[in-house]
Amino acid sequence: MLVLLAFIIIFHITSAALLFIATIDNAWWVGEGFFADVWKVCVTFNDTNCTEIDEQFAYYPTMQAVQATMILSTILCCMAFLIFLLQLFRLKQGERFVLTSIIQLMSCLCVMIAASIYTDRRQDIHNRNPAVYSYTAEGTFGYSFILAWVAFAFTFISGLMYLILRKRK
Repeated sequence: MLVLLAFIIIFHITSAALLFIATIDNAWWVGEGFFADVWKVCVTFNDTNCTEIDEQFAYYPTMQAVQATMILSTILCCMAFLIFLLQLFRLKQGERFVLTSIIQLMSCLCVMIAASIYTDRRQDIHNRNPAVYSYTAEGTFGYSFILAWVAFAFTFISGLMYLILRKRK
């Protein structure tokens, strides 16, 4: 039983770490000489020149939606972990971790929304902001973007695990 508990805790912490990295790190769209994410675009030919994504950008509300849902997903995942630890000591034997599951599945939904919006609108954002994204045409999705989708799968699986899991002695 302790092995299962340790696995669940490590799995949840891994999910949170993936969400933190995907949210913070600057690698949602990468290529030779540049890297971009939901916060800024950096060009690295002779030196690194970064441009913050702000109100002057076309589709700025779209980028804000991605930012907000990624932050919300990370916060919800951390809250679910704390609630799991609380429920671990407070639930009666045989009860399910439903509250933890609901919060973790909401985190899953938020990261899915963020990654889906970015997937759908990336081309429009790059085409409407040629001054900033002029060097990024030949890029590919970076590891932060991939980690966001992996975090989606991890949070979904852990949300289901919490729904199925019952407290035992």
